Amino acid sequence: MQHEQAPASIRIEKKSFLLSVFFIFLMMVITYILTMVIPGGRYTRVPDADGNMIIDVEAGFTAAQGGLPFWKWLLSPVLVLGASGSGTLIAVILFLLLIGGVFNVVTEQGIISRMLQKLVRRFGAVRYRLMAVVIFFFMVMGAFVGSFEEIIPLVPIVVAISVGLGWDVCTGIGMSLLAVGCGFASGVANPFTVGVAQTLAGIPVFSGMAYRFFNFIWIYVLLFGFICLRAKKLPSAGFVPAAADTYAADPGKDRGVALFAGVMIAGIAVIIVTALIPALADYSMVFLAVTFLGAGIGSALVSGMGGRQLLRSFGRGVMAITPSILLILMASSIRYIMEEGGILDTVLNAAMGAAAGMPEWALILFIYLICIVVNFFVPSGSAQAILLIPLIVPLAQFFGISTQLCIVAYAFGDGFSNMLYPTNAGLLVSLGLANCSYGKWIRYSFSFQLLNLVLTCGLLLLGLALGWA
Repeated sequence: MQHEQAPASIRIEKKSFLLSVFFIFLMMVITYILTMVIPGGRYTRVPDADGNMIIDVEAGFTAAQGGLPFWKWLLSPVLVLGASGSGTLIAVILFLLLIGGVFNVVTEQGIISRMLQKLVRRFGAVRYRLMAVVIFFFMVMGAFVGSFEEIIPLVPIVVAISVGLGWDVCTGIGMSLLAVGCGFASGVANPFTVGVAQTLAGIPVFSGMAYRFFNFIWIYVLLFGFICLRAKKLPSAGFVPAAADTYAADPGKDRGVALFAGVMIAGIAVIIVTALIPALADYSMVFLAVTFLGAGIGSALVSGMGGRQLLRSFGRGVMAITPSILLILMASSIRYIMEEGGILDTVLNAAMGAAAGMPEWALILFIYLICIVVNFFVPSGSAQAILLIPLIVPLAQFFGISTQLCIVAYAFGDGFSNMLYPTNAGLLVSLGLANCSYGKWIRYSFSFQLLNLVLTCGLLLLGLALGWA
């Protein structure tokens, strides 16, 4: 069996791209048809203390004009740029273009391959220990910092390390993107999901952390066990590090690697600190963008790359990742179609009605299900909190379920499915950077998603039985 190759430069695989475009377009068509079938309706929304427009539960649900003009549906990937909350979407697009340029520079200059050589020499003999540490690191970034899109620049690097250590591309994506998604969903101190949700629910921010950390440990054990067992089944399970005499001296590249690694480590440390400061938390993506740009350009220059060569390489990277912007806009348009068509609130109201009268154990699992489904259409964790928390928290409280447990169900539903849904831009771009098709990723990760669904349902039922609050 031929050994898999790590991505040598930025290149969105054509077949994978076309399949993703087709699938998302199909979802757009289905959503548009739903706007013709489902009657329109709306909840009254009022501003909270932070200016977020939240549902006024007391005002209730009222019928409203539904439907969407065909021209709006056709232009929805463009119109979404002017919709409410588009600032975050535009920031993500600019961030990804910068990633494309910088990553292409450091790969073409050989910084990534040199870093890979050094890591394989250092950790080849203890690679499963390194796997455990890397997974834990990314889970911590998701659970305590709320990172997700911010770690996309690191995905192709971890993929290259994974392939260099005798594993495969999917193992690398699992160690990085899947791990950060699992940490994000555990929500130990995630400011963008649990923090927002607890603020909206009127309880102290990050209270109930012990229960969420308990969940974090069990999810980590499952994830590491899954990735480790899958890696040991690969044909390269008997990997032996290359001999030391195959490692040629290259002082210029070594300086580049040292600068790149040093700046990135410092940048990640700054991001962790800023996440603890509310006034700076919203700018973590900006900090990482500046850090990645400085690390990439600085390491390329000190390793001997000329200015003109650097600009040309940066431009090639930007052009190579540009097709992924279409995927992001198309995926984002699905929520826009539902909102403009007036059916999003109708669907939510129907779900709330179905939940009435359920026993406690069924209700908490149903809330989990609602969040999983809504995340397909509203991938943003904070936007989903603003949409759902005013509905599900009063419902849970009415039937005697604690607010803390309800928020954990929301965090689970929002986070894990990010690694499954093609409407999540971060997933699509990361797969493109790693040269991994969406179908291949689903085949690899679907069994983990099923096992994790069983585990997290069990954790919710355990929390309900023990009265965790």
